[in-house]
Amino acid sequence: MKLHVLVFLSLLCFACKKNDISSNIAALSTEIEHIQGKSAYLDSPFVTAGNRVYMVGHQNGSFPDLGWHIKGEMGGIWIHPIKLMDGFELSIILDNKEYALTQADIFTNYPFYNQHTYNLEEPQLQIERWQFVPDDTEGVLVQVLIKNKSKTPTAIDLNFKTTSDLRPTWLGERTDMIDGKDRAEFDSTIDGFLIKDEANSWFTAFNSSEKSTGNTTEVTIDNTSLNSLQYEFTIGAQKDKLINFAIAGSYTSKEATLKTLKNIQQHWHQAFVAKKSRYQALAQKTKLTIPDKDMEQAFRWLKYNCNWLIRNVPEVGSGITAGLPDYPWWFGVDSEYALQGYMAVGQTDAVYNTIRLLDSVSEKVNGNGKIIHEMSTNGAVFNPGNINETPQFATLLWRVYQWNGDKAFLKRYFPTVKKGLAWLLAHNDLDKNGFPEGFGMMEIHGLDSEMIDVAAYTQQAFAAAAQMAMELNQIDLAKDYHKKATELTTKINQEFWSDDFNSYADFIGTDEQALHLIDDAIIRADTLNKPWAIKELKNTADFIKKNPSDTPRPFVLHHNWVVNTPMEVGIADTAKALKALQTAEQFVNPFGVFVTGIDRDASAGADENTFVAPKVFSYTGAVMTLPTGVQAIAENNYNRPDKALEYLERMTRSFSYALPGSMYEVSPDYGMMTQAWNIYSYAYPMVHQFFGIQPEAQNKTVHIKPNMPSKWNKASLENVQVGDGENSVSVYFERKGDTIKLKVTQINTDWTLLIDAPRGFKKITANSNEAKANNSEKRLTSNAKEISLTISK
Repeated sequence: MKLHVLVFLSLLCFACKKNDISSNIAALSTEIEHIQGKSAYLDSPFVTAGNRVYMVGHQNGSFPDLGWHIKGEMGGIWIHPIKLMDGFELSIILDNKEYALTQADIFTNYPFYNQHTYNLEEPQLQIERWQFVPDDTEGVLVQVLIKNKSKTPTAIDLNFKTTSDLRPTWLGERTDMIDGKDRAEFDSTIDGFLIKDEANSWFTAFNSSEKSTGNTTEVTIDNTSLNSLQYEFTIGAQKDKLINFAIAGSYTSKEATLKTLKNIQQHWHQAFVAKKSRYQALAQKTKLTIPDKDMEQAFRWLKYNCNWLIRNVPEVGSGITAGLPDYPWWFGVDSEYALQGYMAVGQTDAVYNTIRLLDSVSEKVNGNGKIIHEMSTNGAVFNPGNINETPQFATLLWRVYQWNGDKAFLKRYFPTVKKGLAWLLAHNDLDKNGFPEGFGMMEIHGLDSEMIDVAAYTQQAFAAAAQMAMELNQIDLAKDYHKKATELTTKINQEFWSDDFNSYADFIGTDEQALHLIDDAIIRADTLNKPWAIKELKNTADFIKKNPSDTPRPFVLHHNWVVNTPMEVGIADTAKALKALQTAEQFVNPFGVFVTGIDRDASAGADENTFVAPKVFSYTGAVMTLPTGVQAIAENNYNRPDKALEYLERMTRSFSYALPGSMYEVSPDYGMMTQAWNIYSYAYPMVHQFFGIQPEAQNKTVHIKPNMPSKWNKASLENVQVGDGENSVSVYFERKGDTIKLKVTQINTDWTLLIDAPRGFKKITANSNEAKANNSEKRLTSNAKEISLTISK
């Protein structure tokens, strides 16, 4: 519900100057799930997010310098494409002694807001600090609840001090966003501060629901400003005091800032209730129930995480961002993975908005179908695209179309696919062998020849494009794309495979390139103290020198995770796939798959704390969620759900490890504290593979073929949205011995359910006359709202 439609409720609002304990966030939180953080991670980041504003600080309640993209500036309060504040500090003065609230005892995370708890034993006070960002609002509410635990009234001075930092986002200089000095003034009409960047129409303001008793401004030597509001009051014995602080901003006008400030103070309660309802709806879509309650909880919270990462910049666009705190802008490849997960959990608006943004900006910047890699929130494109982004965009579009069946959607974006695939081969396949050359997912210097992930995703793109062309009745083009996809499948299995390593090669390149990369890799392995890798690399170098080749050939050097992409896209020969999947098991630790295999421990990570964060931000030595999710998908593609589940279990160990309710990009606690592509790593294997839901919305059909791990004898997935909400499908699975009981429901009988028996099962029996069973095909067909069936061996 938009805030502007709530004006008529103003008489019921929490008024700007009203102190209504019954309407506090704590009282509204009694039935909302939450996760308490670990004391060991109080000095690590948290986020409170809305689609316009988000706030990043530490779980202890402080706002230290944070991040590296703009060094030390990625924390604080942001309303992209500008920052509002570095943060704020609350302090209490009691009997001439000041207590700074910068070391919370407890941090608690809720799906869309959070809480810091401070226990002051000497003055017998407990302070709860809550923060919440309303939807579609350019500001944040900070609510402070002070509880007097003593048996006597307590006179308190409260100080709310902010550090404004009105400054541009990363790459701001490319669009003439030049930071000026922040100028602050106390405004009696709002009983708070209004701050303006003197060189721009950038504003921030703050005030409270309590009448202030004083204010101060301090001069700084940089472009920030330090401003504080003071309050004096007495709290009765064992009574509470509630104060609401509002922080608002705008990169366009003073009027917008003040309007938002007023709306937050007056209408936060309705906005909170509306957002609570919206998040409850998110939880109900694609609702997972499984025996592993930790994984079930992780899946549910990843749906919340998805919403934290939506950034809306009205003048530029809206879409999912990669991660926080250092990637709060838009990416091609991150979105191409993540949006497949967003679609599976029913968050379709984010999917369509992001695709629209990537397509339009790519057309403006490249104009040839090439998809951008990275773009800041001011519209400046940093990297116009790596090679893999373009084919992965084609695959994403086809998979979205399978969910929505919207022919207009396909017609709108298929021209980009055609141009992109033409560009891919015409400008990047220099030797015309079907393998484009250039950087893929592995951003290792020099690793830019014929990459295995680029090859695998190119094959997948041509296969998807062939189906899209058929849908649009472009028959000749469909045949051409299908031919290219078929040829690439054969060539990848023949030319990228290494019998010596039982693995697909990292790349195909020249001996000279390989030897240079080996030299760099040996330095890396030596730095990380990986003697097994040094030995293997030196042996490979000796082999190359003794057996030179005048033509490019495949090399296994880094054991990068991308060698598993032929299994992820399902084109690996079964015999090769099973060998490669077994090889991949060497390059894991208890949290998942190493990005670069030569970084693994010789023990394959027996110690759960093997990763030590480098002093300078780097992904060297990292285990990441995306490679681990890809491996789970790969295992499922070759009928190994138990192995797939093991990888999901590894990933789940990092859920709430550092930030409660979230999963770090680098496992268990490094890099981005929340990451968009995590939903791909969970939703794809869960929805498409374990429960076997394959939508074909263009034909109003849903295929279902469960392939459940042996640990899960009872599981359900409810309210899976297909056809843009035209239908909703639920699957209830129960296994007893060699028999599976399956119940499938849908809300629209215009749709057809095609239910296939899992591999190894022979007989499928419908427990209703509303279904037709064909045991020669091991398939049941039904248009019923509810169908129950038995599957046996």
